[in-house]
Amino acid sequence: MAILSRAGLDDVVTGLAGAPGFPHQEARAVAATCGGVRVHSVYVPNGRTPDDDHYRYKLAWLAALREVVRLGPAEAMVCGDVNIAPADADVFDPAAYEGQTHVTPPERAALAELRELGLHDVVRERWPGERVFTYWDYRAGMFHKDLGMRIDLVLASDPVAGRVRAAWVDRHARKGTGPSDHAPVIVDLDEAPDGDIGPVVPPPSAPAPKRGSVKLPQSP
Repeated sequence: MAILSRAGLDDVVTGLAGAPGFPHQEARAVAATCGGVRVHSVYVPNGRTPDDDHYRYKLAWLAALREVVRLGPAEAMVCGDVNIAPADADVFDPAAYEGQTHVTPPERAALAELRELGLHDVVRERWPGERVFTYWDYRAGMFHKDLGMRIDLVLASDPVAGRVRAAWVDRHARKGTGPSDHAPVIVDLDEAPDGDIGPVVPPPSAPAPKRGSVKLPQSP
């Protein structure tokens, strides 16, 4: 995890107070105050499968994150790979993910409890009806078919969310040689020199598949 800032880095804290280990603490969070905003950069545990100990670890880790954010300043952001699709609209087909992590009610409830602190999902709020993903499996041509999930989020408290001028996903960064399986989420505060060009740059060319017509690569 990392935070790069032109506005300064104050009160840097690595790790997450009170977080469980698996079995030891992992490098999954770093926080700093940048230009008066407390920024939490996180990599939430994957969970693996709903019956795995790693899944229970994931839920406990999210509870610890919520407590840290709750005790922090009013101007705050939580950014990163949260490994949870907040709603069915954030996956290409809910039926394909039945029995998988990232979409289960306990995970979504844990994310909702974090947001109940007053955090806004700034990309979804700006593009409430759009098909927006940030992650596509490397296998089976999932990216080129635009069969993805939105699991990389920027959550912002009221004072910060009110400063958002643009928010989008740079889908182009997922292309090329040796890319990540995630695409960057970009949020401009106060000004947006490129204009509000979201939700996805460039837009996908693949149409949405018929529900139930596609299985995940790992499905039997």
